Amino acid sequence: MQQTPHTHAASRAERPAFRGTRRRLAGVTAAVAAVVALSTLTGPGAHAADNPYERGPAPTESSIEALRGPYSVADTSVSSLAVTGFGGGTIYYPTSTSDGTFGAVVISPGFTAYESSIAWLGPRLASQGFVVFTIDTNTTLDQPASRGRQLLAALDYLTERSSVRGRVDSSRLGVMGHSMGGGGSLEAAKSRPSLQAAIPLTPWNTDKTWPEVSTPTLIVGADGDTIAPVSSHSEPFYSSLPSRTDRAYLELNNASHFTPNTSDTTIAKYSISWLKRFIDNDTRYEQFLCPLPRPSLTIEEYRGNCPHGS
Repeated sequence: MQQTPHTHAASRAERPAFRGTRRRLAGVTAAVAAVVALSTLTGPGAHAADNPYERGPAPTESSIEALRGPYSVADTSVSSLAVTGFGGGTIYYPTSTSDGTFGAVVISPGFTAYESSIAWLGPRLASQGFVVFTIDTNTTLDQPASRGRQLLAALDYLTERSSVRGRVDSSRLGVMGHSMGGGGSLEAAKSRPSLQAAIPLTPWNTDKTWPEVSTPTLIVGADGDTIAPVSSHSEPFYSSLPSRTDRAYLELNNASHFTPNTSDTTIAKYSISWLKRFIDNDTRYEQFLCPLPRPSLTIEEYRGNCPHGS
């Protein structure tokens, strides 16, 4: 019994130390919680919060090679009689509005060709989270400079007058095109530096140098192209782009000038990755662009720089 007061006294003496220990533990716990919170914010689940333009689930090799992406797609025809500056076309768009607006891409066909020659790209790209406008040109004989102006006219129609303009973010736009349409996409990027992406497909143009282009540009050539041989078109086009510009050159293996006219997984895979990275600023797609893709059964050669800022 005589030890009881001593025990109590010892307990009272030790309490401040316990309190100090508890305070220190609380501080450590708070610090750990802060680190965990920070790592959560910078982890995969925080991309949408960091990047308001991100659309769709995290990509995989199979998701960007698939015939269709995660979005259901609808389309609407645009009569040539209802527009000025280009020949009408078809708009493909995600049916969902829950993710907000989408970036948009206009695609031009080549010399003597119609919209149908590049139509496969419409639903394939739109299902990945873009509004896509495949167009006809005023005449099938229009030259690249004219096609460049028509691409821009179609973008203006899409963002200002079209029935789906409310689904489009007019600050996030790109252009694509085949053959002379590909040459036209370079013309469009030269004329409108605010464009976020350009993808010329087996492009043709009498202008071989493009030092004025600052738009991130992916040029797709074909090793068997005899109409726009890569040695006199795609390769000099690519080489003339400023090194400070995000740029890449993809040469398709065992391919022809007309390979972009039918469904092609390699073209789709890298077009989706390029558009996602530069129109949506979605760094989740950098994994398909950097390190640079290596030669394969479908890739003869790939040149370029990893996206700046990555």
